[in-house]
Amino acid sequence: MNRYRLAVLGDPVAHSRSPEIHRAMLQLAGLEGEYLKIRADVPMLERTVEELRNGSWHGLNVTMPLKARAASLADDLSPRAERARSVNTLARRDQRVYGESTDSSAFHELFASEQFGGLTSLLVLGAGGSAAAALTAVPGELPVYVAARRMGQAEELVSLLGGSVAPWGAGVAGALVVNTTPIGMSGELLPERVLEVAGGLIDLPYGADPTPAVGHAEALGIPWADGHEFLLRQAIASFRLWTGVDLTLAALSEHLRKP
Repeated sequence: MNRYRLAVLGDPVAHSRSPEIHRAMLQLAGLEGEYLKIRADVPMLERTVEELRNGSWHGLNVTMPLKARAASLADDLSPRAERARSVNTLARRDQRVYGESTDSSAFHELFASEQFGGLTSLLVLGAGGSAAAALTAVPGELPVYVAARRMGQAEELVSLLGGSVAPWGAGVAGALVVNTTPIGMSGELLPERVLEVAGGLIDLPYGADPTPAVGHAEALGIPWADGHEFLLRQAIASFRLWTGVDLTLAALSEHLRKP
């Protein structure tokens, strides 16, 4: 039986739930393997990608701040990863490294979900790899706004993938807010105006407790998805790429709830 060797690389990475989630998926799929978390800088990423190319790993996840560098290290990219210039999943194919953005897959599922039906516009907070993945998943001609504390980064992102730059801290009436920044991971608050006029929230930061943004969205009565749900969705897509096994969100969520 093939024993899978998988890992997530990034910094910070100690808080990551990916090992727990992927070990649960290996168990659900009846597969043997391990999933490690590796605190990594760029040289460590480069070494580990070479090990993947040589067959020492079956697959890698990549998180902040290494997603753009991971894209440049891949031999081949999916169309969405190539557009975003960002990769969070690496797999080995015929001694070549294939890069995918399962972040983009997760955003596509959420944008198309019933809970966020009737989208009128999108406000993306942040201008890094996850923000780029969100822009590659935007349906149709939906108006998109990007806000970042460093306006130059927002301008660079919209020049690459489209949309308009919004001032940091400004709200867009009725927009689905996508927070791709770390704000909330340690209890920080989003700018107040952003959610007060929003039509929904996808909040990527996560921890042991709900983020203040999720609590605010709940109080406002607008639909939301938190970082845990997003992580499960992108993890399922990564697992499918590595193993060929397609698990459902419901089955994985139920399995993770078991004591």
